[in-house]
Amino acid sequence: METKPNPEDAPMAASHAAIALPTTTSPAKARLLEFLAGRRNASPVTDLEAFEREMHALFAAAECEALAQEIARLDVDVPVILIGGVPHRRVVRCEETYFGAAGPVRVMRSLYSTREEGERAVCPMELRGGMVEGRWTPLAARQAAWVVAHLTPQEGEDLFAMLGGMAPSKSSLDRLPKQLSERWEAEREKFEKALRDGEVVPKEAVSVAVSLDGVMVPMKDGKREEKRAAARATGKNERGPAGYQEVGCATLSLYDAEGERLKTIRLARMPEPKKATLKESLAAELTAVLEKRPDLQVVKLADGAKDNWEYLNDLDPPSPQVLDFFHATEHLKSGLAAAHGETNPATHIQFEKLRLVLRDDENGTEKVIRSLAHLRDKHPARKMIARELRYFRSNRNRMRYAQMKAKTLPIGSGVMEAACKTLATQRMKRSGMRWRHAGGQAILTLRALAQSDRFDCAWKMLGKAYRREVTLPDNVMALHQL
Repeated sequence: METKPNPEDAPMAASHAAIALPTTTSPAKARLLEFLAGRRNASPVTDLEAFEREMHALFAAAECEALAQEIARLDVDVPVILIGGVPHRRVVRCEETYFGAAGPVRVMRSLYSTREEGERAVCPMELRGGMVEGRWTPLAARQAAWVVAHLTPQEGEDLFAMLGGMAPSKSSLDRLPKQLSERWEAEREKFEKALRDGEVVPKEAVSVAVSLDGVMVPMKDGKREEKRAAARATGKNERGPAGYQEVGCATLSLYDAEGERLKTIRLARMPEPKKATLKESLAAELTAVLEKRPDLQVVKLADGAKDNWEYLNDLDPPSPQVLDFFHATEHLKSGLAAAHGETNPATHIQFEKLRLVLRDDENGTEKVIRSLAHLRDKHPARKMIARELRYFRSNRNRMRYAQMKAKTLPIGSGVMEAACKTLATQRMKRSGMRWRHAGGQAILTLRALAQSDRFDCAWKMLGKAYRREVTLPDNVMALHQL
């Protein structure tokens, strides 16, 4: 154990050579300056791309060198440190290479351990600097997380290789979002509350629409073979999305007096019973918005799925319920096609007429119901007509489209459909893809944050989760200030 030295006897100095700021120009900086100096009286370049690439590499190398020096200053090289009040003893000093935004950063560091069985060594330099998952500088991790939220790990590797600077591998880019998601899920409720509390409701907003839906995605643990075997055993068709499960998506959108959408919060969760977590989060989002703006008119939008309406019906406050107009017209078209034939011009003519009646007429729903009832009676053997008639009758109270339009309130869940497509389908249903729960949720969380303009705020909170305070026992002093 080192005792505190007398300040008058021993001046404060760097604990090891890497911490001291260089008194001479560093090698990378020297190469950069030499390169720039050589261009002063040189002829114009004949290959501008090659020149730009070389210059970028030199600047990046100098940046990495400067960053390494600064990271090294966060190191602590004493026999004992305290992390959360728990003593950790130094076990080794070694070099490590980190992903920096400009490229690899190699730094000498100290590792400490409680020396309890099974306890991993920790690095105070990483804890103080908020290094992400022991491999990434905060900026590098942020950039990589954003990229892999939108691209596959292989595409991300190719993109970084083309840009120059850091060059994470496909496997590193695959692991990072899962590691970040594990941290996020551990404190998800706290993080989500902080995001909601920091949300600003535009003063122009007059209404808020909430909606939820789902999209089927291929799962590695979706019991595909078991489902196929069960289908064979019962004589059913083995084709179809066996091994697929439903990702739940939800949206909360704010609209102005002209019906223009101002902003949308998007949420997504991997398959779970009754979309429980998704529904809790959507309810919390609505509550938070109404606490700030209780004057907003709430509209509940969805397609005809029973589970969605059971949830929205119970969701406070009681509000107008609207069945998505596009879904309603699809059912109308199906009923008319059953009566006249899908390619018959009469189907198209009557559909266009009744579609406008349904949307614009105060009694449009009842008129459509009467038309379908007439066709059912005319073609009693065509069961599809009766089926679509039942659909309209059971949802008639959610089809007051003319009244909603007169109040400039939304009648379509296009935002919800787009969320299903952009959050899940575009990223998770590429050829050959199959997902496990943890990996899929990692991508959904990052994409939902990005598409809700919450990524920056979320990253600040997540970054803090990687930082820990490191202190010294009373009888130990570092040779540089912590």
